Amino acid sequence: MSELTLAQQLARFAVANSFDKLPLEVIESVRMRVLDILGISIASSSLDTSQSARAFVASQGGNPQALGIGMGYRVPTSQAAFINGVLAHSLDYDDTHLPSIVHPSASIVPAAIAAAEEVGANGKDLIAAIACGLEVCVRLGMAGFDDESGTSIFFEHGQHATSICGALGAAVSVGLLYGFDETEITHSLGLAGSMASGIIEANRTGGTVKRTHCGWAAHAAVSAAQLVRHGFTGPPTVLEGRFGFFQAWLHGQFQASAITDELGVHWEVPEIFFKPYPSNHFTHTAIDAAAAIRRRGIDLDQIDAIELGVASPIVRTLGEPIEVKRTPETGYMAQFSGPYAVVAGLLGGGGLEVALSDYTDELALDPLRRQLMQLVSVIAHERCDEIFPRQFPSILRVHLRDGQVLVEEVLVNRGSPERPLSYEELATKFRDNVGSVLSRRDTEHTQALVARLEELTEVRQLLASLEDFVAAPPREPHHAYSREN
Repeated sequence: MSELTLAQQLARFAVANSFDKLPLEVIESVRMRVLDILGISIASSSLDTSQSARAFVASQGGNPQALGIGMGYRVPTSQAAFINGVLAHSLDYDDTHLPSIVHPSASIVPAAIAAAEEVGANGKDLIAAIACGLEVCVRLGMAGFDDESGTSIFFEHGQHATSICGALGAAVSVGLLYGFDETEITHSLGLAGSMASGIIEANRTGGTVKRTHCGWAAHAAVSAAQLVRHGFTGPPTVLEGRFGFFQAWLHGQFQASAITDELGVHWEVPEIFFKPYPSNHFTHTAIDAAAAIRRRGIDLDQIDAIELGVASPIVRTLGEPIEVKRTPETGYMAQFSGPYAVVAGLLGGGGLEVALSDYTDELALDPLRRQLMQLVSVIAHERCDEIFPRQFPSILRVHLRDGQVLVEEVLVNRGSPERPLSYEELATKFRDNVGSVLSRRDTEHTQALVARLEELTEVRQLLASLEDFVAAPPREPHHAYSREN
């Protein structure tokens, strides 16, 4: 084979980029993402689905290699990656890259930390592994973006690019921490390609399965690398081959240049958006627009109708079926509701504008919120289409009973490179997330360790404050069928 395949090029890129080769802005970005993911994972540890995931992991047994957050003990590396990946994505509070529309850190960071614990890696190696895994993940997602339609092809096919691309990106991270060379990382990509999965129907009509996606991607990444370590091999053409990744998922429609152009020269990692609010990222500008109207002063009783204008591809996630989106049964379903986002912004909340405390099951059923949600329609707006998916813009029109129409446009996401969150804002988010779990001393200690992550001689030091933390006990297995709707 005279030319390198896409997987081989990604493997060469990863092996070449040790900590000392990384740009400073990439290092700083990775530090912030580790802090963010740890905080989210701790905050989500008490969810019912987190209990279920821990029960699943506990039932597997195996060697104590890496810490499962909330378990109070170590489990096999693949299982630690699974539980921590589930936790990282369960609150829809994790970061987003555009235009790939993937949430990369929730798969990459848990898989990398678990592998780093297993092998006793240091902080520098962890940072480099995470950086390369993130870059691979988002570039694969970008390859599935269609410039002409302005949408993700993965999304159009009902596929969750976050977990599909996350499995491959995380496999690169794990491979680097295992000390793999180019050939072995290529094999890891080859195996992970057969393990990548995820469909997003739960975004529309309910179900908690999406919370497993990043955990399963992290699990797949570790499993792929471990199988390579034991002698399995994968196809070098796993990505572009006739029966490869892009043919299987996207029917061969992809942009190879998005993977290879300026690879190792231009880094996408610092451009990944942080989430200021604990909800689907499509909802964030709706929250900001509604909050802006709240600050202008408004009598809620005078509202006659509300139109939330968004990009056309977003309508399905935030506004369909509209009867479901206007009546979320749980806080989790509210995270994917355009009407709920508008109402949350109009009423105001905690944290940086709204917080986890504003997305509870009780508030999803609150009569006032339900009354206001009935007034909200979610429509496609041409101006938003022109901007999406580089941003997730919203144009909000509030019609009052006296005929007045209040309009707010939010065209750039807070937490994006154009409207970045400061380190202190992200630290505030971290403290809010862990405040009910960790002591102030442990909170400050963990935050300080992340701030000097590259100085750690062993990554295990990073999780010292969590080693004795045990979340609510796992529930007994049950077999009753249920569905959120």
